Amino acid sequence: MKKANKLSAVVLLATLKKTGQSNTAVLSEFLVEKMAAKGIACEIVKLVEHKVLAGTYHDMGKGDGWPAILKKIEKATIVIFATPIWWSSHSSEMQRVIERLDEVHDEILAGKTSRLEGKVGGIVITGDSDGAQQIIGTIANFCNAIGIVVPPYASLSVLAEEQAKGKKTSRAKLLQKYEKEYSKTADSMVESLLKFASPK
Repeated sequence: MKKANKLSAVVLLATLKKTGQSNTAVLSEFLVEKMAAKGIACEIVKLVEHKVLAGTYHDMGKGDGWPAILKKIEKATIVIFATPIWWSSHSSEMQRVIERLDEVHDEILAGKTSRLEGKVGGIVITGDSDGAQQIIGTIANFCNAIGIVVPPYASLSVLAEEQAKGKKTSRAKLLQKYEKEYSKTADSMVESLLKFASPK
């Protein structure tokens, strides 16, 4: 009998919206469905729902929500960085993730093995018309510095007028667009993540 796939993924959802529909959340859910269909156990962590304190260490003290999120990252096989674009850059919530993971890089510089070594990373981006390449490059470079492998084809970016600020595009219409125009890209992303995450 074939051994069950026990791979897991955590999606770090960096939307700025505490309430209401988030384009980045919908696209992340679209990707999660693709991953779940391949047997990957997925969890979406909506960062704005957690009190992630400012800082560059793993634990910034009383009330900090980051240590619990870091544990989820450490347990996961795959880490997805999902962010909207604001003025050609990732969101402030995603920047907070990068800042809070900086201590991993400090540990590496001190001669320790990265606690995230061997994990596989992917990138999800939504926006209206701003370019996504710069953000992909920034996040991929950061992943490289802390030991996370971002394989080929491991990004899913949708830049469309339906996602413009203030646009009232329904979740159903967004999913219809993603399924019609981005399903192949998402499938390729999942296959690449699986290839690099699966034991050799």
